[in-house]
Amino acid sequence: MTSLPPDTSRKLGLVIDLDTCVGCQACVIACKGWNTENYGAPLSDQDPYGADPSGSFLNRVHGYEITPDQGAAQLVHFPKSCLHCEDAPCVTVCPTGASYKRAEDGIVLVNETDCIGCGLCAWACPYGAREMDQSAGVMKKCTLCIDRIYNENLPEEDREPACVRTCPAGARHFGDLADPDSAVSQLVAERGGFDLMPEMGTKPVNKYLPPRPKDRLGETDILAPFLDPVADSPQGFLGWLDRALDRL
Repeated sequence: MTSLPPDTSRKLGLVIDLDTCVGCQACVIACKGWNTENYGAPLSDQDPYGADPSGSFLNRVHGYEITPDQGAAQLVHFPKSCLHCEDAPCVTVCPTGASYKRAEDGIVLVNETDCIGCGLCAWACPYGAREMDQSAGVMKKCTLCIDRIYNENLPEEDREPACVRTCPAGARHFGDLADPDSAVSQLVAERGGFDLMPEMGTKPVNKYLPPRPKDRLGETDILAPFLDPVADSPQGFLGWLDRALDRL
């Protein structure tokens, strides 16, 4: 079995704002594209254009309709990928050491050459974040685009995960959550960021920002402003014409 590092000096991860995510799937496509064309083996598709399409994705976005105690019902888009947990059960259950957690930045990775595809890590992960690539026969997962964030050949603004770089709504944020002064840590503190399923005891590094309550609107006729009379009596030429006709 694989051991976890006793401490990680940095905790690189994502902060996802459920209030601003619009469910456009741009992060899903960017993740699929980058990890298929660059990192490791391609993410295969078994039946991408059929009636029941299937394939490997490291990031998915789910949609839920919720009704909060206060505020109107709303649709929440919920992105989900590996949370790079501090106490990652997918690492400790791996029989070959293929799953491991980096001590220098806390990123959880899979060494695909050592993975035997046994599926124990997927069974141990409470978030369903592991993906079995049916073509390669190995487990794959979010890497936080490790080949981007440390790539000095890229412009500084591109050294972040593909999903963060492509998000049109600015709902995804990347940084060091071990640093209380980092932008992501301050965002979590200001907005009440929370762990996903904290009762599992995995201490995920990634955080979520809760959606803000939406305003309740009463019954509103959107055409009402256009139905109000613009004047009580005709004005200008029409007013003159109306008065002239009255004299006939």
